[in-house]
Amino acid sequence: MADDQSQANPTPAPDNDQVPAVTPGLENPHVEQGVTENIQKIIAAEKDALGLDSQGRRPKVDLQSLPTRAYLDQTVVPVLLQGMSVLAKERPPNPIEFLAAFLLKNKKQYDQ
Repeated sequence: MADDQSQANPTPAPDNDQVPAVTPGLENPHVEQGVTENIQKIIAAEKDALGLDSQGRRPKVDLQSLPTRAYLDQTVVPVLLQGMSVLAKERPPNPIEFLAAFLLKNKKQYDQ
């Protein structure tokens, strides 16, 4: 009986007239990576909410006008905390020289 039903309702062959005139994805080059227009809008909204520029970076702040705590938090604290963490794990015999070398070696990662 199953054979009778499958033969009674054959699947129609695709009609060439029903092929869309526009190939999907050409209007949005990011469709191949799964980034749809809706996702792009969400990303843009989140960047705006965070105050990021088009490259995903925070705009440069006038460091001279910041309060002391904010200045240190934005310039020294990130690399200093990382260096202190490595220092605590390594426990070198010359901790000040070790920390100074770490800061100089890794300062580029935290430059604004």
